[in-house]
Amino acid sequence: MRTRILAVVALLAPLAVPATAAAATAAPVSGAVFYRFTDKVNVYRYLAGKFTKTSVGGAGQFAASPDGKKVAWVDYNSKLHVTSGQTDKIVAKNVIFGAPCATPVWSADSKRLAFPMTGTEGMAPIGVVNADGTGARKAGKTYGVCHLAWSANGRYLAGYAGTTEGVYLLDLTSGKTRKSAGIKLANHVQSLSPDGRKVVIHTLKPSDPGGDGAWPTWFPPTVVDTVTGARIALPVKGTLIGAIYLRDGRLAVRVKGATRNTVVILSPALKQLQRFAEPANTRTMGLLQLL
Repeated sequence: MRTRILAVVALLAPLAVPATAAAATAAPVSGAVFYRFTDKVNVYRYLAGKFTKTSVGGAGQFAASPDGKKVAWVDYNSKLHVTSGQTDKIVAKNVIFGAPCATPVWSADSKRLAFPMTGTEGMAPIGVVNADGTGARKAGKTYGVCHLAWSANGRYLAGYAGTTEGVYLLDLTSGKTRKSAGIKLANHVQSLSPDGRKVVIHTLKPSDPGGDGAWPTWFPPTVVDTVTGARIALPVKGTLIGAIYLRDGRLAVRVKGATRNTVVILSPALKQLQRFAEPANTRTMGLLQLL
């Protein structure tokens, strides 16, 4: 796999939230974290009309915390860092390095990290550590070490196999792993539903290239029930270029636009709760988090 270096550009305009969103039972989305691939990793958190920039090193193995305040990343010596503002701390060692798909992932409360550790070919151990470097432990082994996603209930991790042959779920309570039903080939896992049952992925056809493992700027999302293998139809029109589960079960769906992309927030029952246009100058950027 080729290594591509990631970055973010801070050219954001305020997110426009319609008045109808105020009627929703959940608090409407009011901010976001975007990124763009360049020669380094710059993450910009936008909230309340202000930007907060975090710059990190490494070769593209990174993850922004759900609250957008911290960035985890892997350096060239297989060490996992947490950077927040001007503070940088090494929180774990023996992390897989050199495979762009082997990215760390944050828990929904932004307090813990999970990451693939150096191990045998194929199945690798997964480490879990607190964001301050305490409480390190091995959580089990899985073939799904790529683009890890963590369910909001804290129990499940999902990732795709480095060969792209399927998505695997690791139960952090039992330490056991299983292959998701209904997924033959995939090269991206974006997120898990709060209960770990449904996963947002980028599926592949046998004729599709596997890619270089770098985090995609956008992708056509597929939502799959990992137990039954059923695909969940999304009631959103247009060209879909991403989807992210929020910690309360809402699903954010990103829609491509000619001048601006749109984000549609769906309830757990897939009813529209909120809709807003992204700033025009983020149209070619990737979307990491919604705040």
